Amino acid sequence: MNFIDLNQWLIKMIFANPFKLKELGILGMNNRNINYIGKLNKRKNFPLVDDKLKTKQIAQEHNIAVPELLGFIEYQVQINNFKHYIKNENGFVIKPAQGSGGKGILVIIKTIGNKFIKPNGVEVGYSDIKRHISNILSGLYSLGGKNDVAVFEKLVEFDNVFDGFSFEGVPDVRVVVYKGYPALAMMRLSTSNSDGKANLHQGAVGVGIDIKTGKALNAVQFDRPVQVHPDTQKPLKELKVPFWDDILLLASKCYDMTNMGYLGADIVIDKNKGPLVLELNARPGLAIQIANGIGAQTRFKKIDEVKYKESDPEKRVLFSKTNF
Repeated sequence: MNFIDLNQWLIKMIFANPFKLKELGILGMNNRNINYIGKLNKRKNFPLVDDKLKTKQIAQEHNIAVPELLGFIEYQVQINNFKHYIKNENGFVIKPAQGSGGKGILVIIKTIGNKFIKPNGVEVGYSDIKRHISNILSGLYSLGGKNDVAVFEKLVEFDNVFDGFSFEGVPDVRVVVYKGYPALAMMRLSTSNSDGKANLHQGAVGVGIDIKTGKALNAVQFDRPVQVHPDTQKPLKELKVPFWDDILLLASKCYDMTNMGYLGADIVIDKNKGPLVLELNARPGLAIQIANGIGAQTRFKKIDEVKYKESDPEKRVLFSKTNF
């Protein structure tokens, strides 16, 4: 499917009745919540993915590569400790452990004296950092507004292969994993609208990625087809994701780590360390269908046809690459 075909597919989807949407395999929100999240993700396992600190800790136990943890702050009286965590870092990331939708993530790409530089070039000082940490702890960005933990991570070093494909931020790959099988994938590219964050709701570009090859299929921004990056004018159809087999394998292993049957794995590529699991999502969004130009249930039904549960993640990846 090319960029022009996506327009035609979207028109069919927009004007289709519920029966036609079912025929197209479109997964809607209610269906997702009841029959996928509700049935395949046990409530007791949600903290493993809703809490980024717990995700990082359990990933390390399962030898799954993640960005390096610099430290974390749990209480207001500890806020000044942040200077200790970043003293040897030129760049770093502060995020709420229980945040969602990219909210509350502060990315610093450079430190100059007592000033910290954000991806958009804006300078912030120590007082700004402390205020941001305090907001995280008070639950400003957390799910349900409950008290949270501020997590400090080493900054991922941008791989030059993505030059021009992302603006003032590190792109990531979202892989939807169904019953352990990679089912759909897209690359999320930051833009000026998204403030350097790879979040589609904030204006990042989503590029559907072919499971078999790691090459771009279609691209969307705000659910509308685009052919070039809005800031750099880079043709998005030229995108090809390196380490593709490693990325699919990492995503598949996250199923074994969490025992969640419907899961979103967000993976970044560090130019020195390769693919790293950034975070997991027990409620992955549905826009990935638009970026791929295909209904998710089309893939899920194919996986449901597998008669025996496959415990080997490498074989699950092979199945997906062969069938999708």
